[in-house]
Amino acid sequence: MGGDAMMELEVVKADALLGKVALVTGTSRGLGRGIALGLARHGADLVLTSRKLELNRELAEEVRAMGRRALPLATDVMQVEEIQASVDTAIAEFGAIDILVNNAGTNPIRCNAVDVEEWSWDKILDTNLKGVFFFSQALARHMIARGKGKIINISSAAAASGSPLASVYGASKAGVNHLTRTMALELAPYHINVNAIGPSFFEVGLSEYVTKSPELEEAIIDRTPLGRMGKVEELAELVAYLASDAADFITGQILYIDGGWAV
Repeated sequence: MGGDAMMELEVVKADALLGKVALVTGTSRGLGRGIALGLARHGADLVLTSRKLELNRELAEEVRAMGRRALPLATDVMQVEEIQASVDTAIAEFGAIDILVNNAGTNPIRCNAVDVEEWSWDKILDTNLKGVFFFSQALARHMIARGKGKIINISSAAAASGSPLASVYGASKAGVNHLTRTMALELAPYHINVNAIGPSFFEVGLSEYVTKSPELEEAIIDRTPLGRMGKVEELAELVAYLASDAADFITGQILYIDGGWAV
């Protein structure tokens, strides 16, 4: 998307995150990549984490070309020791982390609940829920010591209602919503805001399978009141808003960006 179009989607001030450092998980592609670029556009320096280091390095070059600092790291969110090591490395590099965006997620299966195998349950829950919890825990300790911070969890519209063929994925994201509310209560005394965003179907990320099937894409669009799929820039702007000082009085909320899907 060109520069002019990007500016049309800007809902917070261009320099709203200047001087802040954001750690984003799952940045190698899709929504995570778009979120990272959106935060950089608003002034943030970035810690880029995913299992695919080479793609993170390429993204880091794009971020640096925007005049921001970037640290690419290889991190498997299913491994608690890797999470802690990445947090320690990021703090050593930047001195402080102001924003955490828990974006890393997976949904390797689409099948009826009676056909779910144990390996897929473990992979989805460990990535989508365990990773969110332990990344939040590691950075919350750092943010408590500083007396401020923003944690933004990427949930899903699938957490708001039953989602056929996505029982485990929906359950994992419902768990993210619960963690969001609970951690918001526990961390509020330390001036740490914890919120979640629930996207529906977007043009990139886990929804890419939709665009490969014209019939499925048409059905999704027909089911969406606003009549289209979401754009990653729209999600990035909402993340930037929640990460900014303008959202200091918002915590414990699940904000759905879904074109009306949940209603």
